[in-house]
Amino acid sequence: MANIKAAIPKGTRDFLPEQMRQRTFVMDIIRRVYEKHGFAPIETPAIENIETLMGKYGEEGDQLLFKILMRGAKAASGQCDLGLRYDLTVPLSRFVAMHQNEIGRIFKRYQMQPVYRADRPGHGRFREFYQCDIDMIGALAPMPEIALLHAVSDVFAELKFDKLCIHLNDRRILRALIEVCGIPVELETTAITAIDKLDKIGVDGVLKELAEREIPQDNAQKLMALIEAKETNDATLLALESLFADKADALKAVQELRVIVDASRSFPNAPQIRVSPELARGLNYYTGAIFEIQAEGLSSSIAGGGRYDHLIGMFSGRDIPAVGISLGFERICVIMQERGMFDNMKNDIDVVVAPALASALGTAVQFSAQVRALGFSCELYPGFDKLAKQFKYANERNAHYVAVLGEDELASGTVTLKDMVTGEQKTAPMNAVHAEDGKLML
Repeated sequence: MANIKAAIPKGTRDFLPEQMRQRTFVMDIIRRVYEKHGFAPIETPAIENIETLMGKYGEEGDQLLFKILMRGAKAASGQCDLGLRYDLTVPLSRFVAMHQNEIGRIFKRYQMQPVYRADRPGHGRFREFYQCDIDMIGALAPMPEIALLHAVSDVFAELKFDKLCIHLNDRRILRALIEVCGIPVELETTAITAIDKLDKIGVDGVLKELAEREIPQDNAQKLMALIEAKETNDATLLALESLFADKADALKAVQELRVIVDASRSFPNAPQIRVSPELARGLNYYTGAIFEIQAEGLSSSIAGGGRYDHLIGMFSGRDIPAVGISLGFERICVIMQERGMFDNMKNDIDVVVAPALASALGTAVQFSAQVRALGFSCELYPGFDKLAKQFKYANERNAHYVAVLGEDELASGTVTLKDMVTGEQKTAPMNAVHAEDGKLML
């Protein structure tokens, strides 16, 4: 037999049971909150037609698509007809175009699936990772934006995150600022791509990149001075309204942001809200409000999204308003791990049933079913070893209780239950087992 090296591709990961319990814990909270806010689940294939994906993510995003060679004899051509999804938003747009008659005029969906990017792996950067999205299709701004931000704020409150800041901007505002600074419209997209790197490379780095993208220095410096101005929300909005007095589209964007800011203050445990003219979000498909959520002490966001009113029209032939937010699921899990936010998670297993002899097997199966019916997780020790070995296994499984069924217990129709946390032990009839205040009792 060939000796194959056990390895996985760079940028991918295996998850041990403890990690999977943590990830499931986070996903269950996200799912529960989204459904409370009226969002319904969908799934889409990991593989999409290449024309579905190409041209939707901007110059850099398209380079990170995983493309799949044509199969069989056509593989030698080097042509690709399929690709792995880069995000969940473009597949959603294709989904809406295909299922318009089944989902209704207003559609609120959530989706939690892995996405794939041919990125250079590094610390915190993966080629396969999960996104957890909510989107609202068919409704005009700003009500859907408010609904999404409210739901995501509730998710972070349930996860016990505090000191969050929601950064808000609008692509129409950013485009108007670029125009005000005298940058030609044909350089708008490339300017936004450079601005999107502000948090990574700083003002000097963005100015250098704007110069490399053939944007004159005076225009670039004027733009950076405008978007870097730090004011209160009210002052920023008033300044933008004054600047855009003759630009109806940008003025409407400012007014919608004002409504979103005012409504967001009413969220329970409301995060800080900041109007951020420097916020760009590099994807090409954004058309209106854009947002990112940051946690104190972290340099990058833990959630982001925006409005994309033209994307679905690429597939349906008519524009359909849409807005969405994606949670940085992997980053959230890492932060919670680093901050010890998983410390109070439940044990591997609640109860290990320890049959001391083969004749106890039937009774052990019956008792384990009783315990599960009470809402506890329970497993049988896989054998009839000495009790010391079975107790060692229970410790390895972090079991809260061990239920012993030995020769004496079989003869008397009883079970011995040991609490592995307190050390207390009690023997009683099997039918006396019950739950009390979340504990297994005899």
